[in-house]
Amino acid sequence: MKGLELFSLEGKKALVTGASRGLGRAMAEALARAGADVVCASSQLSGTDETAAVIRVLGRQAWQVAADFSDRNELERMAREAEEKAGQIDILVNNAGTIRRYPAAEYPLEAWDEVLRVNLDAVFFLCQYFGRKMIARRAGKVINVASLLSFSGGILVPAYTASKHGVAGLTKALANEWARYNVQVNAIAPGYFATDNTRALREDPVRSQEILSRIPAGRWGEPPDLAGAVIFLASSASDYVNGHILVVDGGWMAR
Repeated sequence: MKGLELFSLEGKKALVTGASRGLGRAMAEALARAGADVVCASSQLSGTDETAAVIRVLGRQAWQVAADFSDRNELERMAREAEEKAGQIDILVNNAGTIRRYPAAEYPLEAWDEVLRVNLDAVFFLCQYFGRKMIARRAGKVINVASLLSFSGGILVPAYTASKHGVAGLTKALANEWARYNVQVNAIAPGYFATDNTRALREDPVRSQEILSRIPAGRWGEPPDLAGAVIFLASSASDYVNGHILVVDGGWMAR
């Protein structure tokens, strides 16, 4: 393969979780623009209506599935439904996540459980479910969504931080085992993006300015800024990239 052919996803089927809005929607649409057909997953079936509509306008197939990501039985049902609708899944993007903000000393255990189940347990379950099939085929791409809080502690988000450290570690652990089967497992660590998860930060004038002052690019990220990273990690261009956490942060980590 030469040039742009390395980045083509023609003939590939992707499953993107958390595809209803924000980063997940942007990544699902980017994969479609590169030639993939996409299963759009979220917690509500109607949540991915707009994403699927855009993908179909692009001339690609789009299917919609939904599940409670904190429920393993629901996840298994959703995974089977995705296969029934689309066939084999060549690219898995684990983007679905949640965040709960409380001081650590008062952090509700039910909030801790919910965040860990959605952000980490669901990622492992889906990696395992589809990874087994990728191993059997000797081909596959897994892209997990980590965070800058995979590297630092954050404030008021101990469960989210623990889950995203876990996602980074899981990504490396799976890469160590699956690379020999031509299955690449990597992660994207978005920086500070303008999404629902960061609304509280963006609406705090002091914290927002503190964040902006550290970003060399001088702006919050926008969901389409992830397009190149997800296409790269989903395509043949990254066939010798494994266990990598690709930071897309406008330079935050370099400051």
